[in-house]
Amino acid sequence: MLKIIGKHITVDMYGCSYDILDNPEFIKQAMLTAIKDANMTLISFSSHKFEPQGLTALALLAESHLSIHTYPEIGYAAIDVFTCGDHSRPDKAVNSLRHLLNPEKTKTTHIRRGDFGSVSDMKPKTKVHMTAMRRVRNTGEKVLRLLYRNR
Repeated sequence: MLKIIGKHITVDMYGCSYDILDNPEFIKQAMLTAIKDANMTLISFSSHKFEPQGLTALALLAESHLSIHTYPEIGYAAIDVFTCGDHSRPDKAVNSLRHLLNPEKTKTTHIRRGDFGSVSDMKPKTKVHMTAMRRVRNTGEKVLRLLYRNR
């Protein structure tokens, strides 16, 4: 059995602003802030803006990589943070990006890379986070559906 080589966090962010997700300079600055906050080392940065909207940005790190793929038309961002070593904090990068991209809902999955054959690797930890307004809206919809069904 191998020891854990790295931490891999995938994040789905829903309900982000179109203007933020379609802005290459904002995404770059958000990623650079997240890299700094997480104590990671940038080697190079590359991005591509798609037409009519969306972008892909990749930060090659000494510790591995950080990538973001945006879909502004549906308010969605797919984020991937993979780090090796013990000095970087990928969770802080995720928190920084969550703060800057301000999604209504996130789904975060933690994967231990290199931990082949262990039970924990077969069941990655997944966490869902919603803003308070999103929770209120979801609860309100459920109450209305329940009342409508009971007619």
